[in-house]
Amino acid sequence: MKKYYLLPLLLLMIACGSKQNTRTSRTTKTTTRTTSSATNSNAKAEQIISYAKSFEGVKYRYGGTSRSGMDCSGLIFTSFQQAGLQLPRVSRDMATRGKAISLSEINPGDLLFFQTNKSRNVINHVGLIVSNSGGEIAFIHATTSRGVIVSKLTENYWRSAFVGARRVL
Repeated sequence: MKKYYLLPLLLLMIACGSKQNTRTSRTTKTTTRTTSSATNSNAKAEQIISYAKSFEGVKYRYGGTSRSGMDCSGLIFTSFQQAGLQLPRVSRDMATRGKAISLSEINPGDLLFFQTNKSRNVINHVGLIVSNSGGEIAFIHATTSRGVIVSKLTENYWRSAFVGARRVL
């Protein structure tokens, strides 16, 4: 009689174990997909950043999109374009794309938007995040005085002009 009680218990244990393995397998596949998507996004961000950095030192030119002269939105526009991604040409229009994010969510490849002319209530400057190390956010952009450079958001000027950040990748 004791054998008959053990058989259903044994079958129940085997069935539960099998179900557990199926769940683990599904979780692994989902994790792999998410990691793969994040890896693709990171690779695209690195490609965009590398291209933008190739313009460091290029002088500022209003409306410029080449090595002979570059403006802030031109730098972002051409950097994303070479990676096969289309953004609007003007910074205030770029600020409507993607998803708004907080500074605590910032990753390389995200965009920062600024209002440098306080008398006009309009976004007029954009930068591309190149790194975020311990909350020290560095971004590449084109300035009228120094051309294409990397700055930090902790600098007083940029911190006071900061409007928001967006993720477009």
